[in-house]
Amino acid sequence: MNAYTIAQEAYAALGVDTEAALQRLAATPISLHCWQGDDVGGFEKVGGELGGGLAVTGNYPGKARSIAELRSDLEQAYALIPGRHRLNLHACYADFSGGKVDRDALTITQFQSWIDWAKAQGLGLDFNPTYFAHPKADDGLTLSHPDAGIRDFWIEHGKACRRISAEMGRQLGSPTVTNSWIPDGAKDLVMDRKGPRARLEASLDAVFAEKIDPQFNLDAVESKLFGIGSESYVVGSHEFYLGYAIKNQILCCLDAGHFHPTENLSDKISSVLQFVPEILLHVSRGVRWDSDHVVLLDDPTTALMQELVRGNFLGRTHIGLDYFDASINRVAAWVIGTRNSLKGLLLAMLEPAEKLRAVEAAGDFTTRLALFEECKSLPWGLVWDEHCRRQNVPVGPAWLDTLKTYEKQVLSARV
Repeated sequence: MNAYTIAQEAYAALGVDTEAALQRLAATPISLHCWQGDDVGGFEKVGGELGGGLAVTGNYPGKARSIAELRSDLEQAYALIPGRHRLNLHACYADFSGGKVDRDALTITQFQSWIDWAKAQGLGLDFNPTYFAHPKADDGLTLSHPDAGIRDFWIEHGKACRRISAEMGRQLGSPTVTNSWIPDGAKDLVMDRKGPRARLEASLDAVFAEKIDPQFNLDAVESKLFGIGSESYVVGSHEFYLGYAIKNQILCCLDAGHFHPTENLSDKISSVLQFVPEILLHVSRGVRWDSDHVVLLDDPTTALMQELVRGNFLGRTHIGLDYFDASINRVAAWVIGTRNSLKGLLLAMLEPAEKLRAVEAAGDFTTRLALFEECKSLPWGLVWDEHCRRQNVPVGPAWLDTLKTYEKQVLSARV
């Protein structure tokens, strides 16, 4: 009897079908974030700081310096992650080989090579307007800016990105999730909180005015509690964007690092999905603040995945990663974070859901708690190993050997 069979029988005793869980996991994509590979650099080379409260620390050797290097690193990461997944692109990662244009003039031309690459790799694409690291965002304001000219520039950028996303979705046969996050806010106390939010609402209405078929593009809006330079006031707060998403029936993006450390993001999912059609989930790990650390298989991550599975929300949730760590091998950061997210999903899929619901409905909370705890010691790791084998990726820490070879042969050559 092999190890997986032992695990299969242990779970079957609780009414859990491990084969069904493996099939479900293999069909669940994670959208990897391109910005982990080059410290949110992009390829515009407009200079200046990232801005918007974004900061990347570390100087581990081997950072991608070109589109070709970034794609090479991504291909290596995908080769070590079980399943078929997606790529989340920011607009500042445009391909300007045919000539430079500003962000308000971006078209599918600057992203056709990304589509061609994604198609060859069997990947879906997601997209983000880049409302930071630009001279017109130097004062920390974009869509809520009091200057109508600057607002109009960013509105045109948002419109352009939605059109690009729709074409990505059309060509790849899978809807592109277009997520809008802006850095707008203030470091110190403000007198007028209403005005900027009124301008933001009007700007968003203009960005989303063009109707696009949802089979090609899905719009999402993302809030944030605070950031460096916006400690006292963030225009796009959770309450603002939740209200906007409900009113307009678009996706609400919940980022694991964008709430207070004492808030449980997993507890928000069922409430938000009561009123919006779908959500975008950015899986991250905040340490004392939104510091975007590599995702661990920790309690918050496990709780997020449990809620998606327990509530039957996977079909209404788009899962992406959002962190940037330059203190370790950047490709390894992708692999570790994605594999941990998938492990969290598998753990949730292996719960004896029917038995747990039955005892809860019967008021037997003792058995419910006991089962929750007993599940923690079941041999789920053997099921994970089987998933990796079936998906033809290394089992256990063996993937690290492959990555060390890649680092020695490829990354170390980058000066």
